[in-house]
Amino acid sequence: MKHRILLSVFVAITLLFVGLVNISAQEAESVGVKDGGISVKGWTGKIDAKEASAGLNLNSAKLVKEGKALHVTTGPAVTYWNPANTAKGDYTVSATFSEPKYMSINDHPHPYGVMIAGNDLGTEQQSYLYCAAYGDGRFIVRGFGPQPFQLGGRAPKADPAVNKAAGVGQPITQEIAITVKGDTVSCSINKKQVASFARSEVVAPGKLKSTDGIYGLRFAHNTDAMVTNFEKTKAP
Repeated sequence: MKHRILLSVFVAITLLFVGLVNISAQEAESVGVKDGGISVKGWTGKIDAKEASAGLNLNSAKLVKEGKALHVTTGPAVTYWNPANTAKGDYTVSATFSEPKYMSINDHPHPYGVMIAGNDLGTEQQSYLYCAAYGDGRFIVRGFGPQPFQLGGRAPKADPAVNKAAGVGQPITQEIAITVKGDTVSCSINKKQVASFARSEVVAPGKLKSTDGIYGLRFAHNTDAMVTNFEKTKAP
């Protein structure tokens, strides 16, 4: 009996320690980028409110153009967009994200992806939805409306479609797309649908105002990746 009690106490302490480690990892401090800012014509962005309250700003992250690619380095978690990029009705927004050196400026995986349905962007009433992938085989679907909201559960989900990096410092690439078609909003990664939601789950009080709106890019903090093939096409 005594041994069972001691074992139970040991397990409880271990789980508590693991939980604290995970919380610490998720709340790792954002590190401002040297010579940050936006140098791509027509583009703008907004960092998360939590990052701004810590004293960071849009110049703490970097968006530049390198050849045909957009190069994003964060800094604070940020959403970038060009107001000219709008979509309505049925459509697909997609892009290819290439992380040259996985976790090069972070000690744990952080995601990046595409954003759609942006309305009132840059204000306290902004709303949008994004699907983002991690280099460890997981993905998330999240949004702001204007407060953050989650779809498909709080924790990131693993899916075989999401590529995994061979190791820290190794290259990793993900093709990410969000499709709006009829009454369905779905996310595909590397050409496989990984999540799908009824429009009523997405356009609702505290969530999206509409699935029509501006589309762009979403990056978590302390990430570094190239974006190519960023486009809007007809929904399949």
